[in-house]
Amino acid sequence: MPRILRASFVFALLWAFAAPAYALDPILMFLFNAASQMIDSASQSARAPMPSSELPKTYAGTTVRPEQLKQLIDESFTYLSEKQRDEIFDSLNRELLEPKNAAIRGAMIQYFANHALQVRAAQLRLAQLSSAQKRALAAEFGQEVGGLPADEVPKLRALLEKHLLPVPADLNSMLLAEFERHAPREAAARPTAVQ
Repeated sequence: MPRILRASFVFALLWAFAAPAYALDPILMFLFNAASQMIDSASQSARAPMPSSELPKTYAGTTVRPEQLKQLIDESFTYLSEKQRDEIFDSLNRELLEPKNAAIRGAMIQYFANHALQVRAAQLRLAQLSSAQKRALAAEFGQEVGGLPADEVPKLRALLEKHLLPVPADLNSMLLAEFERHAPREAAARPTAVQ
């Protein structure tokens, strides 16, 4: 794997956690919010998922059916559990059904679909890396972890422990091992909210 691609991956991953929420891409904000909700679900009362009998045939103003969106989520976010993918669908579905979003519904779907396909493509590329390339990427990631702000360390640990990052399982394990080796000690000593 070329050094530039590795550096780009490491930078993008770390930037996503170190950047203030207002600076993040809206779809990343949506995905990170969904991940945070999954992590915090025990302490928050989640809304009940919409029964499938109440789903519209298509989202108003579009030709997209809810089943198509669910299939896109299932095929693009394979690193998540079925329950986690259902939570993403439920959250996105709620937003798409909100009357206040009627004017931008089509754009929301297109934007989500584009980014879901990018996540899927990135997963496929990462899955094709050799073990040596994955180890090198994880080692580089570990070196960068030391510079994370202390308040971001538990969040990143929780995402790695819950396998919420769009990386193959073996690479996630390598990233977690490097994270534990290089995380700032004062932040590493604090317990995380992983269930």
